[in-house]
Amino acid sequence: MRHPGLTLTALALTAAALSGCNKSASPPPAADQSASTAAPTPMSDADKAKAQAALPAPYNTADLSNGESKFALCSTCHTVVQGGPNMTGPNLHGVFGRKAAASPDFKYSDVLKASGWTWDAARVDTWITDPKAALPGTKMTFAGMKDPKDRTDAIAYLMVMTGFKP
Repeated sequence: MRHPGLTLTALALTAAALSGCNKSASPPPAADQSASTAAPTPMSDADKAKAQAALPAPYNTADLSNGESKFALCSTCHTVVQGGPNMTGPNLHGVFGRKAAASPDFKYSDVLKASGWTWDAARVDTWITDPKAALPGTKMTFAGMKDPKDRTDAIAYLMVMTGFKP
């Protein structure tokens, strides 16, 4: 059955996202605001702009809207909020400055564990260009993001959303 206003591509992306993270299409139950598991408050556009202004060049002038759009590909496997769950890929909150394969509650590939990498913008840029070329033997199945501007925008968005501190 076709939903009004949704293209087949949108339906396919939604289905892929839901199947990739094993989440149902039902809305979550109402959260008790006093509970520690309550969903974090989304960042306002003003907060995003302030966080972006503190980023190093070229990320401080990137197109966050395009970055959010491009990061949608990543969000089928990764969450970015502090305390968010791991999915097919690990939660990325606080990823910048962290050693690769350092999250104790995620099973990484042996090659990523042995890489000795620390995640910074340049490493993420190389990684998301083509993970299999950057580290042969990785279990990450992402085909890569070829356009340099899209990568810059996606990395800026990731920096803003994951609490990057310059």
